[in-house]
Amino acid sequence: MKERIDILGAGLSGLAAATILAKAGKEVHVHEIRKDSGARFDGDFQGIENWTSETDFFEEMKTWGLEPEEFKSNAFDIIDLIHPDDVITNPVTSGTAFRVVERGTDEHCIDQGFKRMAISAGAKIHYEVKVNPNDCDIVAAGPKDSSAIAFGEIFHTDHPNHVAFQLNDKLAPGAYSYLIIIDGIGLICTCLWRKQKKSGRYLNETIAWYESNYELNRIPIKRVGGKGDFSLPEKYIHENKIYVGEAGGLQDFMWGFGMRYAITSGVLAAQSILDQCDYEVEVRKKLVPLIKTSAINRFLMNRIGDRGFKLVARYWMRDQKKNGDGLNFMKWVYQPGFLRKSLWPLVKLSMLRKKKLKDGRLVYRMPFRKPLKRDLWDPSQKANYIGEQWNEVRKGGASLSFSESDS
Repeated sequence: MKERIDILGAGLSGLAAATILAKAGKEVHVHEIRKDSGARFDGDFQGIENWTSETDFFEEMKTWGLEPEEFKSNAFDIIDLIHPDDVITNPVTSGTAFRVVERGTDEHCIDQGFKRMAISAGAKIHYEVKVNPNDCDIVAAGPKDSSAIAFGEIFHTDHPNHVAFQLNDKLAPGAYSYLIIIDGIGLICTCLWRKQKKSGRYLNETIAWYESNYELNRIPIKRVGGKGDFSLPEKYIHENKIYVGEAGGLQDFMWGFGMRYAITSGVLAAQSILDQCDYEVEVRKKLVPLIKTSAINRFLMNRIGDRGFKLVARYWMRDQKKNGDGLNFMKWVYQPGFLRKSLWPLVKLSMLRKKKLKDGRLVYRMPFRKPLKRDLWDPSQKANYIGEQWNEVRKGGASLSFSESDS
């Protein structure tokens, strides 16, 4: 068993692995090309879901020796579910549906919390260095290509803490938009699963909708963006390297959630190195069925449009009324039942493309889909005003972390 372990990438999956390995007495070195953990992000909010297992994820983290108290999080048991026809209903649970955390380099961000855990355990983190992946035992690098993108605006607001989730094929082609407000800071974000030119117009129109339906008193701070690359590799261990998190394609194809899978895969990688499990076996047992199911759900969502989104929203509320808990629907969505399993060959053939990566791995990747005719529309007068407002704010020094001209 090796005493020195090298990890490529100081994100959540790499740092989770580093913490567990260092606590077990290994000499751990984490190599990160960026200047700090979380530097890829810009202070945007993201969610950690709590519906893909019966165990609360924070409780599961504690059993692994990870400490959720190291970073700020806000738990939610109710959200606004906004239907495509602007009807608003409320999924609610007696437990925690999901938690909102902030990504970035500020002390309270989850990235910094995981950095502190790794350093406290004894791991050495080397920032702004470039190493050969072949010299590493665990590869935990971020996405290289784009299968989908998300654009958002962060703003000051006096609105109470709140989360709203909107299914709307116009504002978010093939996907969803959302509003998150935590302690006077808000984020409005739209996700695009079909490639678009001048993608900023979708964000402007989305902000216009939320401003018209919520009393936000919004004061823009900055705009942020990110990409997701969705793929299923044939193997998760390749040439003696363990691939975790996004590097291993361990992401939710349906909603884009990735943090729970990333942390879990980092833990499994560490346990595998410590001879406590077989990484390939455990990932295929615990994570791959969920990812395949999410890909099947994504395949169905790509085809239904707003009429289908409305049916989903209605069914969700009927299921909550019947069972008394809105979280049950989300758990059902991720159950790999017979019907969805039977769709997998069709999904794999029609939605995924086989690709050989530079490192020699074979993956089945979801490419960025082409736009549809229904994606062409003229922006509203309010959206045009918001675009002009942002231009003025930007002239005053506000930052923009993505290109609005072309996705």
